[in-house]
Amino acid sequence: MEHPKRILPVIVLSQFCCTSLWFAGNGVMSDLVSNFDLPATAVGHLTSAIQFGFIVGTLTFAVLTIADRFSPSKVFFVSALLGALFNAGVIWEGNGFISLLTLRFITGFFLAGIYPVGMKIAADYYEKGLGKSLGFLVGALVVGTAFPHLLKDMTGFLPWEIVLLATSVLALLGGALMLLLVPNGPYRKSGVSLDFSAFFKVFNNGSLRSAAFGYFGHMWELYAFWAFVPALLKTYRDLHVYATFSVPLMSFLIIGTGGLACVLGGYLSQSLGTKRTAFAALFLSCACCIVSPFILAVNHDLVFLVFLLFWGMVVVADSPLFSTLVAHNVQPQIKGTALTIVNCIGFTITIVSIQLIGAIRGMTDSSSIYLILALGPIGGLIALSRKTKPVE
Repeated sequence: MEHPKRILPVIVLSQFCCTSLWFAGNGVMSDLVSNFDLPATAVGHLTSAIQFGFIVGTLTFAVLTIADRFSPSKVFFVSALLGALFNAGVIWEGNGFISLLTLRFITGFFLAGIYPVGMKIAADYYEKGLGKSLGFLVGALVVGTAFPHLLKDMTGFLPWEIVLLATSVLALLGGALMLLLVPNGPYRKSGVSLDFSAFFKVFNNGSLRSAAFGYFGHMWELYAFWAFVPALLKTYRDLHVYATFSVPLMSFLIIGTGGLACVLGGYLSQSLGTKRTAFAALFLSCACCIVSPFILAVNHDLVFLVFLLFWGMVVVADSPLFSTLVAHNVQPQIKGTALTIVNCIGFTITIVSIQLIGAIRGMTDSSSIYLILALGPIGGLIALSRKTKPVE
């Protein structure tokens, strides 16, 4: 079915602009800690707050089947508008730790109307080649997530508030583009009424369960890795005093190169198969978790940085592939709900791993703590290894 060639670029650009809200707080974390007298554990708590908001949002969107009952582009726009407003609220001088947690929570809530809804919009346009399309889409999410770190590096001589205001403006732009340029897709099947049972139908299919549990293992590792990339870089600089790289710039590059990996994974999946490609990426990221203690001890910063760049690629390359497997193994009428509820559970898992790593970092400075991240990929690989009916 033909559709305007602009559709995918607009969806990708909108996703990039709006998901820059996600780690906007992390991009200026050191400024938030110093300006608002936050505790040392703020990075874990503020990151978990936006994750928890996203979880509550996805749960709400899934139970109410919002992405299937209403125009996804309109849902995306309204979510982008409200997310931008609460993100900008972080710059208010009267904020304290609780209000900052609340603002990040609400921003996360409205990201539930951006990330999974963006995937739903793409699935409504691209029935064939969905893996490649979602590769671009999740790639945009990854670069958007990394972008606040680059903004921080570029605006080091400007007030930290600029990072938050810039990401809010980008989100407004992205929402407007989606609303004005991306109408309902040709493969969209609208849910005609509120259907609470849709929430429970999602896991009836064995192939979908396999894909979902692979995704859950992937998520155990992904956001904890992203959240602590700056900490990993700072730890290495403390251990090796000759290392002089910019932490914000390298954080952007390490996270952002994952966007390229998502696109490459989408193309590879067309020849190797979606499930096989996802398995390979998850295996490689698991290996990075296991090797990480030894790399931190390497007395050569180039080796260390190349390793983190590679880890940053394989840790997220499988994300769009898991979403593709979910979309291909669910009834079209509840596709948006399925993508949303799988996201909801996956992001719930991220809070556990982020808080666990944060708590352990508070008790020890051992470089072995990131071995814990391997538990998720190991479980995901076991789930993907189970025999199910063909998924493609």
